[in-house]
Amino acid sequence: MKNSIAERIADFLIVHPPFSNLSHDELIEVASEIRVLNLEKNKTLFQINDLLHESFYVVASGVINLSIISDAEETLLNKCVAGDILGLRPFFAKNNYMMTAKAREESVIYAIPIDVFRPFVAKNTNVLDFLLQSFASTSTNPVERSSGKLLNDSVRHIDNQSEIQYFQSLDYNKNPLTSTPNAIVQNVAQIMTDNLIGCVIIQENNLPIGIVTDTDLRAKIATGRFYITTLVSNIMSSPVITVPENLSLAEAQLFMLRHNVTHLCVTIDGSDKTEIKGVISQQDIISAQANNPGILIKEIKRAQNQDELKRLREKLADFIRTSFDKKIPLSHINTIAGEVNMAIIKRSIDLAILEMGSPPARFAWLSIGSQGRKEQLLLTDQDSILVFEDVASDKYRDVKEYFLKLSKKVTATLETVGYAYCPFGHMASNQLWCKSLTDWKNQYSNWMNTPGEKSDEICSIFFDYELAFGEIQLEEALTEHIFRNAEKNKKFFAFLGTDSLKKPAPLSFFKQFILEEEGEYKDRFDIKTRALMPLVDAARVLVISQNIKGINNTFLRFKQLAITEPKYSEVYMNAAEAFITLSKFRTHEGLKDGTTGQYINLEEISKSDKEKLKNALLPMKDLEEIIKNKFQLTYFT
Repeated sequence: MKNSIAERIADFLIVHPPFSNLSHDELIEVASEIRVLNLEKNKTLFQINDLLHESFYVVASGVINLSIISDAEETLLNKCVAGDILGLRPFFAKNNYMMTAKAREESVIYAIPIDVFRPFVAKNTNVLDFLLQSFASTSTNPVERSSGKLLNDSVRHIDNQSEIQYFQSLDYNKNPLTSTPNAIVQNVAQIMTDNLIGCVIIQENNLPIGIVTDTDLRAKIATGRFYITTLVSNIMSSPVITVPENLSLAEAQLFMLRHNVTHLCVTIDGSDKTEIKGVISQQDIISAQANNPGILIKEIKRAQNQDELKRLREKLADFIRTSFDKKIPLSHINTIAGEVNMAIIKRSIDLAILEMGSPPARFAWLSIGSQGRKEQLLLTDQDSILVFEDVASDKYRDVKEYFLKLSKKVTATLETVGYAYCPFGHMASNQLWCKSLTDWKNQYSNWMNTPGEKSDEICSIFFDYELAFGEIQLEEALTEHIFRNAEKNKKFFAFLGTDSLKKPAPLSFFKQFILEEEGEYKDRFDIKTRALMPLVDAARVLVISQNIKGINNTFLRFKQLAITEPKYSEVYMNAAEAFITLSKFRTHEGLKDGTTGQYINLEEISKSDKEKLKNALLPMKDLEEIIKNKFQLTYFT
């Protein structure tokens, strides 16, 4: 007799990596052992310093906040939504959890026993690859962490800031010291000393059979266990752990963690049956970490003025360019750049508060638009709002005045750093966008309940926001208000849906690109307005209508929509991939010309790239039909 619960769980897991790499029978085997946990709002799944659980977790529904405590203040690091994995630390580490996982709303969690899933990691290379790419340690005593959306409890912190690890190819010693097994330890030790290198690969016919490190010399020679005249074969560690060429930093650290070693031997195919190509040491990893975004975030937190922040933002630009050239997945680059941009905003606010003194009330600085969606790879304008807690009426004016002054200092700093002022004034320094929680609730109520009456006021980017600084409770209160107003609000969705369809068409009736007809960008293709923004707008209105909270990024919104509405899953997945493809074109153009990348010179791209660009526009028609049918667009059309 079939286990209907296990079947339903398996059907859910099959669309999410790494479970998508398992067969149906394997998934049923895993699902049969899963415990289903129901977490009420604010219920904790695990917290900092808790002993490791025997299971890791997958969010089935709801949102789980991952946070740390810094100076008695809770700092949100990430939000996990349906399909996201958290609690992977027990796979590879023995120390306790490093952050807290708490339900932001009523949530359902699948608890998957580590012992049940471990065999599938061992025998399925795709599953193993997923974990390898999802983890990296960030200290000399390796501790794993995960990539992209899997930023979770495994992350290491520097000064309580999340360190985002860069999965680049690792530079290592390609001319390692080698020795034969019958060499004398004294001679080998002298060679190591002369070359200032901490290990020697022991080889026969250039195939690795062992390794001698500084640790071996201390533990086996200095203690008197072996004479210094003994053969190296007597003290070498064997077998040596071998890895393939072009290993990433994350993979190298994970191999060291799994095998409890400080050196890895690089061979042609990663086995001890092929030629030695080099050696990776912990020092190589330390050197690589000195250039990673985590260190950049650490430097940003310590920056003392806007000039330092500007220099660090330029480092981010270099990182983005290098990552793009190395074909790092754009979604991963977006995640990292988003974290660094947020760190710059946070430090700008810190500096302003240090200058002005403590705020008179609690507040939240929300980045909106592309910054709020964490889609700002290129230098574009800044968009933000400020929400402060409700205060007594006699204090309101003074409180608002303080926050306006604060915001003007912050936006001025960000402008110096390289983020231009918003030409439409959508910034916290504008008195329209700096107000109390109740005023903001009233603002959103007016936008949502009487859309179109003051069409010059409503701007859809105000529904894309991310907490950059301050009290998460204020952001959550605003979010709850918006989603309550959205319930059965046909007029609002009709307006927002129609607005999403108003962008100018990218292609003519004959499927030719529609180019700018005049001005500075004459004969260029406006990829932002004609291609990217229709996808951004469509994703926004659809996630709000589906009551999907906590996901602002357009790519991730479409991925979640594919899960939430299976009948449209193909359209949504195509839209997600289209968004990434179009973003790559824009980023390439921007990096090439040092611009925002909004206008593409089609004469400079190949015929095949033109076809790729044109194909990325195809999902828009299907999205239009979904939006028209779903929202019955009769109010404003």
